[in-house]
Amino acid sequence: MKIYRWPLISLTILAYLYSCHTMKKLETIPLPAFDTEGHRGCRGLMPENTIPAMLNALDLGVTTLEMDAVITKDNQVILSHEPFFNKDITTKQDGTILQEGEEKQLNVFTMTYAETQRLDVGMKPHPRFPHQQKLKATKPLLSEVIDDVEAAIVLKKMPKVFYNIETKTQPATDGVFHPAADEFVNTLMSVIEKKKIQNRVVIQSFDFRTLQFLHKKYPSIYTSALVEPTDKRSFQQQMDDLGFTPTIYSPYYTTVTPELLKECHDKKIKVVVWTVNDKASIDKMKAMGVDGIISDYPDLFNKK
Repeated sequence: MKIYRWPLISLTILAYLYSCHTMKKLETIPLPAFDTEGHRGCRGLMPENTIPAMLNALDLGVTTLEMDAVITKDNQVILSHEPFFNKDITTKQDGTILQEGEEKQLNVFTMTYAETQRLDVGMKPHPRFPHQQKLKATKPLLSEVIDDVEAAIVLKKMPKVFYNIETKTQPATDGVFHPAADEFVNTLMSVIEKKKIQNRVVIQSFDFRTLQFLHKKYPSIYTSALVEPTDKRSFQQQMDDLGFTPTIYSPYYTTVTPELLKECHDKKIKVVVWTVNDKASIDKMKAMGVDGIISDYPDLFNKK
């Protein structure tokens, strides 16, 4: 299957530019004053967690690219929201679409990277995103995403962006859909360190174990505590369970209150909300005082 990539000659030039760029010493980079994040790149506009989605979000001027990471059988980090192939976005090698009940049989953790590239995740019309552009695409390597994004930044003389990477783990599926939390983090960080973007990475997770391990072994990495709207714990209980103060608290946007914002800001924690997909709600969140917004439609950030 043909994977969406830049033309070979362009990649060669861009790889050289990027290699020169990354030889510079890493400096500490503060988080954006107000963070505009493209969810899974720009899921409302392009196939999620693909290189085209990331490059399009970059062109739309986001300050952060939000994405999800999973790990293959041969220990490769690729982008995917689920640790398996989702029927809503997957076309099989024979051209048929994935059916209900087949999803978890295509478990990325039991597949090699080469095997994952036999399935398309860009051509099937998405039932919830009818305006999403369709194109052939596969789940890319995280390293490949970073190379293309960083090369585009250098070529187009764009501002550097942050990478907000979610670890797709949970205690119940250790060893089934992913490695244990510490092994997952070490594998993910090996890519991040190799690509020298540690100073522009946020690791986010609903699984506090990954954040706790990061805090101990990689204390300089920004962390974001993701919280489900169904979580009945108080903010303080969540922080007590986490055991340290994260850089960011990231709740579903409808659960945010002025009181919650004050609690977070009193502890010097930024609040980045998800997933806000209409202009009125974006404006409301900004007026309330959140520090960032994650959206499937990052083009909305530019609308008046």
